[in-house]
Amino acid sequence: MPPATLTSLTELRSLYDPVRERSAAKELPSLDVHARRFIALSPLVVLATGGVDGMDASPRGGAPGFVQVVDDHTLLIADSPGNNRLDTLQNVLHTPQVGLLFLVPGVDETLRVNGTAVLSVDPADLRRCEDVRRVPKLVIRVTVQASYLHCAKALMRSELWNPALHQPRTCMPSMGEMLRDQVAHKVTPGTAFETQEQMLERYRQTL
Repeated sequence: MPPATLTSLTELRSLYDPVRERSAAKELPSLDVHARRFIALSPLVVLATGGVDGMDASPRGGAPGFVQVVDDHTLLIADSPGNNRLDTLQNVLHTPQVGLLFLVPGVDETLRVNGTAVLSVDPADLRRCEDVRRVPKLVIRVTVQASYLHCAKALMRSELWNPALHQPRTCMPSMGEMLRDQVAHKVTPGTAFETQEQMLERYRQTL
């Protein structure tokens, strides 16, 4: 038998208490002083997009504040070197709606921002997102439609910032070993797969 599933909002809502007034009211149509401060402290944002091939969530990182706040309704995210799949960028071209989740190490609350995005090559945007390494090829320019602080429960349950629970890198094979197992049959025979040390060095050269 197929699993029992919910098919209506009424069925879904019947399982939960009504949303609390504070939770409903916390969503803002722009960035306030607390959201701007959170973004300034954040070295990592997860950027969710959707396109013709489905949904995607991509981590984006940099020095704290690498996401630039232009004003209360506008964010700039430099596109740093990656794997050249361009999943996120292609999705933005297809469907501009985006969701962002900002994290600050040591802080269990997160910041959620929803909006629409375009791919900007405007010289002013590129200069604003320049860092010591490079001027980006393009910038993801986000128009903010909603922002709100998300409660700490998920990170408290996971104890994400607890160093006593951090796994050693050896708990998993190296990235090269995993890729070898996953794609060796799809690529040119004899393709070399990097050791962990070789991959880390390549990462350092292209950060």
